[in-house]
Amino acid sequence: MCLAGVLWGTIGPAIPVVHDASGLSPLTIGGYRAFVAVVVLLIAAAAMRRSRDCARLGRRHWRRVTAVGVSTALFQLFFFVAVLWTGVSVTTVVCLGFAPVLLLITGSVRRSRRPSAGQFLTVTVAVTGLLLVSVVGSPGGEAPHPVAGVLAALVSGTAYAFSAEAAAPLSLRLDTLTMTTTTTCVAAMVLVPAGLIVPLASGDGIWTTDLGSWALIGYLGAVTMALAYALLFTGLRTTPSGAAVVATLLEPVTAVVIAVVFLGERLTMAGVVGVVLIMAAIGSLGRNSKEPAPQ
Repeated sequence: MCLAGVLWGTIGPAIPVVHDASGLSPLTIGGYRAFVAVVVLLIAAAAMRRSRDCARLGRRHWRRVTAVGVSTALFQLFFFVAVLWTGVSVTTVVCLGFAPVLLLITGSVRRSRRPSAGQFLTVTVAVTGLLLVSVVGSPGGEAPHPVAGVLAALVSGTAYAFSAEAAAPLSLRLDTLTMTTTTTCVAAMVLVPAGLIVPLASGDGIWTTDLGSWALIGYLGAVTMALAYALLFTGLRTTPSGAAVVATLLEPVTAVVIAVVFLGERLTMAGVVGVVLIMAAIGSLGRNSKEPAPQ
């Protein structure tokens, strides 16, 4: 799961590079990314002679597979929309910060007991670190639709939390390849049409001749979607969904490190403190990951 967060952290720096070089919108890039991920997973399933098993098991558990796939697509779709409307920093904080808080609350309601002090402290430290890394010291900019953007980020965070919650029991019934392939196929059914229809309706282009952009899109699909979600689903076999969501907060940390090392950006003291807090929260997951039994 931590590795999945690291891989997702490369998405933020890669998307602007592709957009600047190709002119493709983030929604179109997301649609192509999902298409590449499906192709890679289908090839992997065929190479391992698991295609029929994926189809059979996907049909058997179609309700939960559909729930995970659709919620994953909505998470990504609304995240891209929120970035366009309110900026990367605010979107990251609202979406990735809201998800673990929501899972902490719903988990407590489901078990009919308050969260433990360790769980509450871990989420609080993680969200505080996320706030410091993503917002404090970041360059300001006028958001075109700030209120709508925050609402879109909240929807994205809710979908992210729901996808992790729905995926956890499914990961115990399906092997990683089957689960990743079936749920990604469902997600692509939403992301690919959205990535093509919305830009066409707004007069944006959906094609580019820049080979470097296609190479990065291939990386985004094969590595940051197909591989990263396989790692996430594997981790959900032994880790509660709330802890898994906290672990993926390595995403903004990775994005910051890439920006500092490769893009020449400077990390403020607040950003350093935020990185330390996120790492401390992730390091505490081993002690706080066990959910108490229902009473």
